[in-house]
Amino acid sequence: MLDFSGPASCSGRLFSFGVISDIQYANIENGFSFKKVPRYYREALPALQRAVQMWKKRDVDFGIHFGDIIDGYHPKDQSLAALDTITAAFDVLGKPHWHMIGNHCLYNLPRNVLNERLNMGGPGGASYYAFSPHPAWRIVVLDGYDVSLLGWPEQHPLHQQARSILAERNPNQEKNSPDGLEGPARRFVKFGGGASDAQLEWLRQTLAAAAAGGQRVILCCHLALHPGTCPGACLLWNYEEVLQACWQAGNVVATFSGHAHEDGYAVDEHGVHHRVLSAVVETAPGRDCFGIISVFSDRLELQGFDRLASATMQFCAEFCAEPADKENKEQQLLGCASQPSTVAS
Repeated sequence: MLDFSGPASCSGRLFSFGVISDIQYANIENGFSFKKVPRYYREALPALQRAVQMWKKRDVDFGIHFGDIIDGYHPKDQSLAALDTITAAFDVLGKPHWHMIGNHCLYNLPRNVLNERLNMGGPGGASYYAFSPHPAWRIVVLDGYDVSLLGWPEQHPLHQQARSILAERNPNQEKNSPDGLEGPARRFVKFGGGASDAQLEWLRQTLAAAAAGGQRVILCCHLALHPGTCPGACLLWNYEEVLQACWQAGNVVATFSGHAHEDGYAVDEHGVHHRVLSAVVETAPGRDCFGIISVFSDRLELQGFDRLASATMQFCAEFCAEPADKENKEQQLLGCASQPSTVAS
């Protein structure tokens, strides 16, 4: 079941893709985050255009944006035009570009419009989906706002579920405030969200199908999936359940996220790499914040440009080999799980 296909050699790039996060474009004057960090709303467009030009130059196979494509402060009557401006900049790549739901996306536009314009149509119209850029690989994109107060009518069951979760976990009258909460518990805020039971079951089935087909998996979500990568408020509400699904499947090698606006990195006890990507919107004029990920049989190489840090995410040496039988493969996976945990920012 865990007999991974692909070249026997651990050298040679299999494919590459561009990454960029939290563009948060808005045709308004510069502003500040609640932490008083400058935000350069109009500059996000030329920053994206420079990223796309570099991706074209390096001939990447596709691009991925990790959510928050338009800022919440953008005039709502112009949100659709702004979205079209940004997607047109992506179209210049001439290759597929993939997107995911972020909280700022839902501040601007309904979920069905985002799904259509950003090609996020999953099962039953869901905003989570998967695709295979290479026979030995699958990219899985989650909807971190599946259970959320954002993007659903008040009477929707997933809105009601989110309301119950926040009422239980966040004692503040203002549910966007994590005051009084500590560590990962700070994630239970209104600008956060979680994966529904239906999405978790879809994830488990998707990972199992990938494993049965000998595919490794890269998991993507706007909200972060590991507490070692970001402040607690930036985590997916039920990140533990997602991690359990990844560990049980045994074929997820890395997760990538945005939302926190600063680089973050951790390797968990099962050898899965977790990376959070810095935000374009907080990148000063003339500077860059994007990357190119090259996928090899034994590693992922992230080449970061300017504000986005580079990294090599090495798989266990045994994970590249082709064992003669299932028992040996299971022993190798146990060896991978012994890799020590590391955290960097």
